[in-house]
Amino acid sequence: MIKVPHLPLFIYRSLNTSFFLHRTNTDFLHRSNYSLVMGSLQESLNRFKKQQEKCQSTLKSIAGSKTTTKTTTGPPPPHRAVPASTLAKSPLPAVKFSNDTERLQHINNIRKGPVGAQIKRVIDLLFESRQSFTAEQINEACYVDVKGNKAVFESLAKNPKVNYEAKRFSYKSKHNVRDQKELLRLIRTFAEGIAVADLKDAYPTVMEDLQALKGGRQIWLLSNFDSQEDIAYPNDPRVPIKVDDELKALFRAIELPRDMLDIERELQKNGMKPATNTAKRRVAAQNFGSTLNKPKQKKKKTEISKRTKLTNAHLPELFRNLS
Repeated sequence: MIKVPHLPLFIYRSLNTSFFLHRTNTDFLHRSNYSLVMGSLQESLNRFKKQQEKCQSTLKSIAGSKTTTKTTTGPPPPHRAVPASTLAKSPLPAVKFSNDTERLQHINNIRKGPVGAQIKRVIDLLFESRQSFTAEQINEACYVDVKGNKAVFESLAKNPKVNYEAKRFSYKSKHNVRDQKELLRLIRTFAEGIAVADLKDAYPTVMEDLQALKGGRQIWLLSNFDSQEDIAYPNDPRVPIKVDDELKALFRAIELPRDMLDIERELQKNGMKPATNTAKRRVAAQNFGSTLNKPKQKKKKTEISKRTKLTNAHLPELFRNLS
């Protein structure tokens, strides 16, 4: 109660009533302003959440469009609402972009490279794995987009080293053998021999199997003097060859010429090409020896006379002995 001296009672009552109404209006205004402020803050917070979700979805779509590899990461954690007090106290964490830039750049360089380079990359994959791949599996293994690049697809399907069947690509070797038994069976069908170069791409361990068959005396590996390539000949044990002792004695009794030039002439008379060229080798040796034994010519020293134009005239002590 507000008491003012020397005033009537009804004035006291009117003053108290007006003071109570003023205080009630003030409290109501404060509460209304507080609710409006909180409402605007909540609305701003909701807009911020929507923008953050939109940015995250955009980043996911960009990463998904640039690579087709399967990710093993789990689902993203559920979004939790952050109270306004926390937003005011601690700053928001920075958005972390993908740190896989180098791999994406490598994939982009492969797909923008020449068609021949992309085909070689696929053939190397098929050769090393010896498995059949679909276009999607090739894309995942070596980043060559066979399905999306028409030129690569057509060239790869027509390549003689590639077998395309039932929408799957596989390596196609010249001879379809897969192990040592099939290799030996193939060599025995070539009585005149088969080039080792034609067998190198049959399967990964074919060269080891050739050496094993040679060590077991089941085949012979001989070099061809014309092309310097190894030829695999079958050594069929079902056809044993026995040489008479008289024939052996006649072969050993033949005396060969001591000079290699005579041996080469005899070979050429019988229609055979010698593996050496002794005449050419001797001429080269003589030329090389003559260049080594040739004495070097000494340079003639230039003598200084009175007619020689001197450029060091300011040093007279150098020219005291001039004749």
